[in-house]
Amino acid sequence: MSFKNNLNNNEYCTRLKKLNSIKKQGFIFPNNFKPNYNSNEIYLKYNFMTKEELKKINITFKIAGRILQKRIIGKATFINLKDQNQIIQIYIKEHNLINLNKYKTKIKELDLGDILGVEGTIFKTNTGELSINCKQIQLLTKAIRSLPSKFHGLTNQELRYRLRYIDLIINPCTKQIFQTRSTIIMIIRQFMNKNQFLEVETPIIQSIPGGATARPFITFHNTLDKNMYLRIAPELYLKRLIIGGFQKIFEINKNFRNEGISSKHNPEFTMMEIYIAYADYKDMMKLIKKLLITINKKINNNKKIQYQEHIFDLSKEYEELTMQEAILKYVPDIKLSDLNNIKKINNILNTLNIKYEKHWGIGKLTSIIFEKCVEKKLIQPTFITEYPIEISPLSKRNDLNNNVAERFEFFIGGYEIANGFSELNDSEDQKERFKEQIKQQKLGDDEAMFYDEEYICALEHGLPPSAGLGIGIDRLIMIFTNQTSIRDVILFPTMKIKEKK
Repeated sequence: MSFKNNLNNNEYCTRLKKLNSIKKQGFIFPNNFKPNYNSNEIYLKYNFMTKEELKKINITFKIAGRILQKRIIGKATFINLKDQNQIIQIYIKEHNLINLNKYKTKIKELDLGDILGVEGTIFKTNTGELSINCKQIQLLTKAIRSLPSKFHGLTNQELRYRLRYIDLIINPCTKQIFQTRSTIIMIIRQFMNKNQFLEVETPIIQSIPGGATARPFITFHNTLDKNMYLRIAPELYLKRLIIGGFQKIFEINKNFRNEGISSKHNPEFTMMEIYIAYADYKDMMKLIKKLLITINKKINNNKKIQYQEHIFDLSKEYEELTMQEAILKYVPDIKLSDLNNIKKINNILNTLNIKYEKHWGIGKLTSIIFEKCVEKKLIQPTFITEYPIEISPLSKRNDLNNNVAERFEFFIGGYEIANGFSELNDSEDQKERFKEQIKQQKLGDDEAMFYDEEYICALEHGLPPSAGLGIGIDRLIMIFTNQTSIRDVILFPTMKIKEKK
């Protein structure tokens, strides 16, 4: 049931009549009220003062906000008014007001959700609560839809996502999460600038989706008369910039993947991708640890992080395991020799009831075991290295073992947070990798990459030895705000379309 359908129709009609009545008297949703304070400023500056000291404050305070609660006690009215920061109490005695009856609106006719501008002096009540003694009041916006109950709030999780604006009004913790999100992104930008990285921008609409193995969203460009794609990653464009001569670049970007929705997946998500010339994947492992410590220092004063029932110390050494070592550690009854024998791997997958395709190679099958059985167990900060080359079409091969890539993924709290590798700069090898991806497409893999001829052309001009790193900003913020669903850190997550009844 939607919030709209659950609306009290009688109350809606009553509020609408009130609005129509004051409109006839000249109410035009005025935009001439200019606050000179907000509630946070008032509390910080005056809350420590005594009643006697406040009486000496000769200032008219103008504040605006939304009515969240109203109590009428005899001839006095107490209103809890919420502005951007927090709630402040407004004390009103109608005979003290100058312009209440401009639209013949009485205090008792003001509704929860209405937006007011109030002017007055500050004082403390007998209970010691800092309040505004209202001298003038101006109705700025009439709300004709009611807010959820103050005491029960908006508790339906799906409605909180669909009606985020109400969630922000009713639930203070929600607002705090997104303020923290904004702060973290600001800290990241400051960190990158301090370390001499240049922020760049690359296309969101692309002729060929590349830079990751994922199913793209398809759109159509009318003028060009061709299909185009929302980017799944900016990687191939960013590496063109390294070819062009930039040495340290980053982009904080929106990516789009036409895949499932879950507690850790949203089709539209925020990433940061970083590229450094003359660096390798180990340099990127050092960089992400340095970044995490910086964020934690700025928002958490270097304290250990509480995430659900787990405690993370980001300053300690992070565990480092190869993919095979991680499987041996976390999946019982598997030996190293099993992971090098395709028949034995098939038997393991069958035993674990994991679906797979018969044409998949050892590398792909190994990665499926890791994904299904290991990832969620990587709670403490962990680097997983030596990813199969079969699932790493843009990564440089390991010099000692051509079957694995110079690649890592970083995990914490059971989530993959980052993916980094030494970049493949051998254009002939890249051609063969793209051709293999085309074969996988023909075999039914809708996440396989396209053959990007323009990128190959760029690569043939020479990509310096480089390293790249992608960080999932949404998941990173989940960890720092102690949230278990990606929807709780995205203001407007993708939701299923509700069926009309």
